[in-house]
Amino acid sequence: MHLVDWLIVCVPLLIVIVIGLKAQGYVKGVADFLSAGRVAGRYVLCVAGAEANMGLISLVALWESYYSSGFAYNYWNSIATPISICLALTGYCIYRFRETRAMTMGQFLEMRYSKSFRVFAAILQSISGIINYALFPAVGARFIVYYCDLPVIMSVGGFEFQTFGLIMLAFLSVAVFIVMLGGQVTTMVTDCVQGLLSYPMYLIVVGYIIYRFSWSGEMGPALMDRPPGKSMLNPFDIHHLRDFNLFFVLSGIFANIINRLSWQGAQAYNTAAATPHEQKMGQVLGAWRAGFSNMMYVLLAVSAYMFLNHGNFAPQAAQVRSELAVKAMADVTAQDSRFDGVREEISQYVTTGHMSRELATRVENVRAQRAAEKAAAPSKSNRPVKKIDPPQPLKSEASESFLPIAKDALSSVDKGKAQVFGTIFTQMRVPIALRTILPIGITGILCALGIFLLVSTDTTYLHSWGSIVVQDFVLPLRKKPFTPRQQLNLLRAVICFVAVFAFFFSYFFGQIDYILMFFAITGAIWLGGAGSCIVGGLYWKRGTTAGAFSALIVGSSIAFGGMLLQNYWVSSIYPWLVSSGYLDGVCHVVEGISDPFRPYVDWYVEGDKFPINSQELYFIAVVLSVMTYVVVSLLTCREPFNMDRMLHRGKYRVEGKQIEKMVWTPTNVFKKLIGINNEYTKGDRILAYSVFIWSFGYAFGVCFVGTLIWNSISPWPAEWWSTWFFIQNLIVPSIIGIVSTVWFTIGGTIDLKRLFKRLGESERNVLDDGRVIGHVSSGDKAALVDEQATTADKLVNEEPQPQAPADGKQ
Repeated sequence: MHLVDWLIVCVPLLIVIVIGLKAQGYVKGVADFLSAGRVAGRYVLCVAGAEANMGLISLVALWESYYSSGFAYNYWNSIATPISICLALTGYCIYRFRETRAMTMGQFLEMRYSKSFRVFAAILQSISGIINYALFPAVGARFIVYYCDLPVIMSVGGFEFQTFGLIMLAFLSVAVFIVMLGGQVTTMVTDCVQGLLSYPMYLIVVGYIIYRFSWSGEMGPALMDRPPGKSMLNPFDIHHLRDFNLFFVLSGIFANIINRLSWQGAQAYNTAAATPHEQKMGQVLGAWRAGFSNMMYVLLAVSAYMFLNHGNFAPQAAQVRSELAVKAMADVTAQDSRFDGVREEISQYVTTGHMSRELATRVENVRAQRAAEKAAAPSKSNRPVKKIDPPQPLKSEASESFLPIAKDALSSVDKGKAQVFGTIFTQMRVPIALRTILPIGITGILCALGIFLLVSTDTTYLHSWGSIVVQDFVLPLRKKPFTPRQQLNLLRAVICFVAVFAFFFSYFFGQIDYILMFFAITGAIWLGGAGSCIVGGLYWKRGTTAGAFSALIVGSSIAFGGMLLQNYWVSSIYPWLVSSGYLDGVCHVVEGISDPFRPYVDWYVEGDKFPINSQELYFIAVVLSVMTYVVVSLLTCREPFNMDRMLHRGKYRVEGKQIEKMVWTPTNVFKKLIGINNEYTKGDRILAYSVFIWSFGYAFGVCFVGTLIWNSISPWPAEWWSTWFFIQNLIVPSIIGIVSTVWFTIGGTIDLKRLFKRLGESERNVLDDGRVIGHVSSGDKAALVDEQATTADKLVNEEPQPQAPADGKQ
């Protein structure tokens, strides 16, 4: 990149670090470090939460899926619009969780179930979350290497290191520094500042892309040039898509309802609001915040796809593909002498355009072996059989795709490395194309946005998983309470450990699946069973500890087993099935289950990939865990749980307005359905109504139901879908983006100032450290008014620590 680009990257990052240093002085206790003192307003939560949840790896994952499967399958996400908007407006899960005043999900689980379940859940949650997060630094670092055109290997002090490893080390160090300063206070403040600085950057990038390329002459035609059944724009022509298809969408909708609050990557944002109502309104605001940001993500994916596939850019696209193939090959095989020959052969092929005899022999042997294995595999007579092409003589022309040639060449030495190469190639295809497309200045802006996304997610996830290990594993097992200083020091130490683990995992782990699929399978270790325990614990008074244990064990076992099968299928499991004679039986069972659901659930037992993808494993785990939770809870429930005490309702209330119960009448049915109550101000009502009308009237009514009916009667041609995509993803978001950029910049700035003021004025309760005594948070001791208050008082007062303030303020 040019010097101008590097200045654009460095200056905003320095601003963020300086503001983080200022925020450090407001951290005065454990609750501040964990939950920012529970004083955050809706705009800070909305802006910072959006920045924290949309990491650089998430952006690369979206580009990867868009390039592979297009945008058409997103149309079917509109099915969930009525559901998702009602969940947001009513504060489904998030409102009740904030009412518990728990600082981590584990604290709530102990309040609702038991200490042993809190510890068990913390183990699974930590394993799932830390492994899931541990891929983030590698993908983010590789984005910077490929986008900024840095060398794969760098020499430091006479030693050679992979560049992506050095970049990981640098940005993980920045993230650890920010988190160590002040936990959730500095994390949330820096995330908010990054979000506010990003708004004008999004606008600039979007403006350049619209100015640079023609939709009707370049973008639209490139997107329409797809084979039948794999359309990028027509949602009624995607039946040949395998991974990102209609089942992916529908199963994701179901799992998101069950796991509404389960994923704890940004868990501190769920506990940081000043009141439960502010927590809910922060989510409602989310309907309007992503104008130019989402527009930019989509436009950059479209631009890269067009650049690599439109005839106008064929010479430049060929050069980009060649460069990507060589760089990815060097990346995957770096410092491994086994691949010296393969590297030279591929490099020669790309440079000269001619395939050497050695490379041709490698590829022919691999393809012949693969074809022989497929031909020998048993197949059912009552299912469609995949056509197996016989091995063809290879042509030594440069026109053949680099990807299959390079993968087959790598397979001759190590099949696992071949899979990793294919994964990196597809992930970095869009970033390396964008580097060629964008001019000086715009290149630096996009790099700065990428680094913002990288750092914000690193800080948030390091804080979350480090806090969960301490608060939900160490704290419940410790008999003597920590002093605040001890607890803060331990939190910082564990956060450093998570960063170290993430570095080494990212450095040595070879990813073989789509990023979104990796998210699904690693997340399912926790999410497979967590949703039923959390939703049931918040809403069902008859849910039991036995039901929660059973659901979590079932869900995590399916997910963990599936992850092992996926990773060892090619190298060990499939060859063993062939040699032991079990392949025929496995084929009949697995493919027989899939038959009624083809083409959307399309399982074939073959040697190059495990037949069940990560999203399907995730869906199976969630469904079985829900059934297990309900059945076991009904069998083991002896008496209903006291929900009012846990939710601080009625006589247990300690903050916010007392919610007035509304009687169902014809005049207030609509208000009840969208969650409006006496906590809503006039502005809150206007916001809620606007979100409802926009989501139901336009997004669902016009954009989904209207087009669905129209296409059922008279299908649109491809050109119409191109125009529709242009309106939906460019025109409409640009209008929203202009308004939301000004709105959220002003609202976020004012709310950020208000956050500092509240932190300076709030009083701290040293008992509010995350412990639970008799199903009651230790921080609520002074507020207990029922018959268990005496017992809890005795337990807490026996502990050698300062008493809570007499007025019970936080």
